[in-house]
Amino acid sequence: MTGPLIAPSILASDFSRLGEEVRDVAAAGADYIHLDVMDGHFVPNITFGPDVIKALRPHTDKVFDVHLMISPVEPYLEAFAAAGADIITVQAEATDHLDRCLQVIRGLGKKAGVALNPATHESVLTYLLDKIDLVCVMTVNPGFGGQAFIPDVLPKVERIRDMIRGRDIRLEIDGGVNPTTGALCAKAGADVLVAGSAVFKGGIEGYRANIAAIRRSAASALGLVA
Repeated sequence: MTGPLIAPSILASDFSRLGEEVRDVAAAGADYIHLDVMDGHFVPNITFGPDVIKALRPHTDKVFDVHLMISPVEPYLEAFAAAGADIITVQAEATDHLDRCLQVIRGLGKKAGVALNPATHESVLTYLLDKIDLVCVMTVNPGFGGQAFIPDVLPKVERIRDMIRGRDIRLEIDGGVNPTTGALCAKAGADVLVAGSAVFKGGIEGYRANIAAIRRSAASALGLVA
């Protein structure tokens, strides 16, 4: 079965056993490990920084998909690259120098991503398409896990898919993803689904079943079969 990649967000995991949680969700079928970095300034929550990511890096060889919800972001790019990020995604709203950020990320040997809040128009991507490897569309307002999916963002996902068609750019959805909403996102054109609370329940066997359910639902929405 093919379809979107699944990127469990460790924001929803048990922080008292992060290393084990990363190993378990990787073994359960995660394609990426999504790491939400929040600063209590750009978003109303604080999570972790590069030292935690560095400590988690030895626990899996899965892609570390690091989403920086911090401002300023420029001073910290090198630290997150050194910590073991494979993809570094910055919020379009968090910097006045988005083009420069993307150049720095690629200069550090990492893939560069741009995240858009629900209210941010996709036109910000127009002059960046040659500089990005991933677009992350937020389908909740960033800052906390477990929020309800905002379906009104789906037309924007479709427009971005049209913008990037034919380019080697991943289209990621972050926020409120479960089997039902994941299917809607896949149909709209997403090829990476970030899921937190929908994955991290039931221990490793639960993680495996939850990832499989999202993957199956998304593949079905695309008319794909096992």
